[in-house]
Amino acid sequence: MKIMMKRILFGGLVVAGFGAVAAFALPGKNQMVQDKPMATEKVAENAVQWMTWDEAMKAMEKQPKKVFIDMYTDWCGWCKRMDQTTFSDPKVVEVMNKNFYNVKFDAEGKENVTYDGHTFKFIASGSRGVHELAYALLDGRLGYPSYVYLNEKRERITISPGYKPVDPFLKELSFITGEHYKTTSFQEYMNK
Repeated sequence: MKIMMKRILFGGLVVAGFGAVAAFALPGKNQMVQDKPMATEKVAENAVQWMTWDEAMKAMEKQPKKVFIDMYTDWCGWCKRMDQTTFSDPKVVEVMNKNFYNVKFDAEGKENVTYDGHTFKFIASGSRGVHELAYALLDGRLGYPSYVYLNEKRERITISPGYKPVDPFLKELSFITGEHYKTTSFQEYMNK
């Protein structure tokens, strides 16, 4: 009974949190459904230039650009493997740094994020929890790693879950950077 009450309470908190951020969670068109170096740290030329959410949003004000968000958790083995393999590939690094503001976002991070006049918070539950912004951007589908692409207007293009080897990930990046999502589905694009 106690466990069921906790689940009901968590569900209520999540629904309430989602309701508060629903205006931000924009519908995706094509569902493909912080080891955090700060921008102020020296970043190697051959590494993805990661930013915080706040840094990316400030950069968007000065020069709009697509945003790539890596939703990760500290306990996620596939997230760490993505960092060690795909995100360290020179071709991937080049495409990401040229075409996106790249954000590392801890989906279980405890820090508040204020965006468009709303403060997104961490919601504790059991031994873990979820950050409201991660929940909103992922439409409540909390699997890690997951990636969210935003266009220059900060509208969500799509959600892409799971570990990606280099070649399929480069094809996914090409789908986004070439704006093929406007005229075709990701599956059709991958079959070409």
